[in-house]
Formats: sequence, C-alpha cells, structure tokens
Amino acid sequence: MATRNSSKGAKGAKGAKGRPREFDEGWALDAAMRVFWEKGYEGASLSDLTKAMRINRSSMYAAFGDKEQMYRLAFARYADTALAYLGDALQLTTLRAVVETILRGTVEFLAQPGNPRGCLSIQGALVTGNEAEGLKQWMIEFRKRGHLRMAKRFQQAQRDGELSRNINPADFARYLATLVQGLGIQGASGATKPEMHRMVDLALHFMGTALGPTAPKKPSPRLASQNGGTP
Repeated sequence: MATRNSSKGAKGAKGAKGRPREFDEGWALDAAMRVFWEKGYEGASLSDLTKAMRINRSSMYAAFGDKEQMYRLAFARYADTALAYLGDALQLTTLRAVVETILRGTVEFLAQPGNPRGCLSIQGALVTGNEAEGLKQWMIEFRKRGHLRMAKRFQQAQRDGELSRNINPADFARYLATLVQGLGIQGASGATKPEMHRMVDLALHFMGTALGPTAPKKPSPRLASQNGGTP
C-alpha cells in the first residue's frame, strides 16, 4: 500500500550539483512504486516513472540512481508498508491465528480500493530479460527470506504441539506462500473480495484441525489502520 510519508531530509537535501532538491523524495518514491506495481519492472518506462514522480531524469538519477536501483528502493518501501501485515501475523500467538491472518489479510490488501491489481512482489520482476537477471534473482532471494521466516515460525508451532509432527514446517511454509501467491494472481485476474474470502474458507477447511482453535476473523489494529479496514 503506497503511503505519502516524507523521508526525513527529503526536502532540502543536496542534489548532484549542490542545489537543494525541490521535490519530496518519499512521495516520489511512492509514485515510482505504484508505476512498478501497475506495469512491472520492464513494462515501466523512464518516461512513465518521471511523469508519475513529477521530476526530470537528471533529478531521478541524482536521487535514486538508475532504474534498477530505484526499483529496489521502491520495493523496499512496498515491503515495509504494504507487506507489513505478514510480519505482524507471524507474531501472533497461535498457529491458526497466524495462518488465517496472513490469508485474510492478503485478501483485504488485494481488494483495497485504489491499489493496483495484484501484488508487486509477484508481478514486479517475475519475468524479465537477461539485462534484469540480477534484479530477478534479488526478488527470488526476497521470497526465500520470507519463506525462511515462516518456516521458523512453524517450527516453533510444531514444538508447541500446534503443528503435526507429520508435517515438515518448511513444506507448510511453502504451501502457505503458494496460497498467498495464488490469491495475488486471482486478484490480478479480477477475483472479487467475497470470492477470495471463499477461497480462504476452503483452504482453512482443508487444513482442518492442524491449525488448532478457530481464530477471530477481525484483522489486527495495525492491519486495520494500514489498509482501511492486506500480496
């Protein structure tokens, strides 16, 4: 979810020639993030970016580097804002609460009015040419880190007796990631919020008692404040 918070020191920061920059870097980076979110890395032209950011190319390069570096900065901002609900969910006390909050939070995020369709973490640099291979691998590493965080949480759930000993925590993390990514594709393809929630209902049903007691369906206060109500 894009925010319009300014970076500290954005206004008045020195440009390449020593003159203060006359734009809000935080706002400009949010604008770039939305362009990448809507068009993907390769689909976003420099003209698209500078127009959305309301700056010229020299200012863009001075503030953010080349297009690849700007994508990395924009995606880091996306991860810290739009995807923050995933980290919040992993802090919940029961396995079922973790899983259900991740899945329903994903639906809420994907259905948020005003957001581009789909998820930047899936669509942004999934398919790229040879010249962007480094960025593609960087995104793969990002997803791997997310998988490891979930696997670690599910290992703890298994130690606590919440996850069956017959289930590999790493496999369960990969399964949950597959569901989240699938919701992202469904959202990009036009699935409605009720339709996606019914998909979550089915997923939770087939997970059965492995998730323990039923968790409340209300999102956390932080999730509600971020998304008006969350890949």
